[in-house]
Amino acid sequence: MRSTKWVAGFAAVALSVGVAACGSNNNSSTDTGSGASTSAASSGAKAKKIALLLPESKTARYESQDRPNFVNKMKTLCPDCEIIYSNADQDAAKQQQQAEAAITQGANVLVLDPVDGASAGAIVARAKQSKIPVVSYDRLILNTGDLDYYISFDNEKVGVLQGTALVDKLKKDGKSGSVVMINGAPTDNNAKLFKQGAHSVIDKSGFKVAKEYDTPDWSPDKAQSEMEQAITAVGKSGFVGVYAANDGTAGGAIAAMKANGVDPKKIPITGQDAELAGVQRIVAGEQYMTVYKAIKAEAEAAAQLAYDVSQGKTPDAATVNGKTNNGQADIPSVLLTPVSVTVDNIQDTIIKDGFWKASEICTGRFAAGCKTAGIQ
Repeated sequence: MRSTKWVAGFAAVALSVGVAACGSNNNSSTDTGSGASTSAASSGAKAKKIALLLPESKTARYESQDRPNFVNKMKTLCPDCEIIYSNADQDAAKQQQQAEAAITQGANVLVLDPVDGASAGAIVARAKQSKIPVVSYDRLILNTGDLDYYISFDNEKVGVLQGTALVDKLKKDGKSGSVVMINGAPTDNNAKLFKQGAHSVIDKSGFKVAKEYDTPDWSPDKAQSEMEQAITAVGKSGFVGVYAANDGTAGGAIAAMKANGVDPKKIPITGQDAELAGVQRIVAGEQYMTVYKAIKAEAEAAAQLAYDVSQGKTPDAATVNGKTNNGQADIPSVLLTPVSVTVDNIQDTIIKDGFWKASEICTGRFAAGCKTAGIQ
């Protein structure tokens, strides 16, 4: 996949104004807010309906980061706009129904994070019939020329960062042997790219892949089961590292290791999304790294895109900074840069950006690790 680096000043699309709170946590709801800024109110923004369709809630980021940041940014840009929100609970058919409902409710733009990137093309085709533009959010919708925009991170690079961190750590520790790979959901095109990027590093590193799994639904409990199968197959000493595609699957793998008498502090394991639990495991030494993606910037940029499109505006050329081929067309894209995070740079990345506060990370048994790492 060809991608263009994120322009450093991209986050400037966020406006320094008051924001509104998001609505309920129901699977389908309308988010409303109040308290517009003077600049937004005087900009002549037309009230529109924006549908935000997220794929699942097992990955913590969607409800804790993506949704509220999108809603807050949209209410800043357009206080009179209505947000139609749905979460598909990892059910592609349910997401199709939610999209149809949003169209019926008069949505002017769909911001869609697909459960299944291949089947979501049908949603795009349906939206096209009603002349409703679609922004593919975080995960790419495949094999359709009707998609208007795509916003995500350089997802192959995510895998490269993960694979590089794992291999470098193992070599630094003087280890040799095999690793276990716990990949993401086979229906998620991003998971394919993460895996592709990781393999590009691991396959030429001298380390072998002892066992490899694709994890349905990104489910931590299924990742735990996969790791247990791997330990049964290769033995407790049959692997020296674990590639886990995100923090949820890392948590499942670590639970399996602990249950089988394998000390995760001696087996480096990767992650992604900088979930609070993942960052805390890093502080505790149980998880080696995560990939931090500036989800706030991603969600706010998606809101800006949706707003611009709803108002009939062409998005800024500095914002749409690349193209991504989805198998049928080169889709105008906003591509942000992911960052590898270990205990050594939590302070300068996650905390500095306000993604998590030190007070949120350094609770209970994690306080000692934070003190050692200088996290404050």
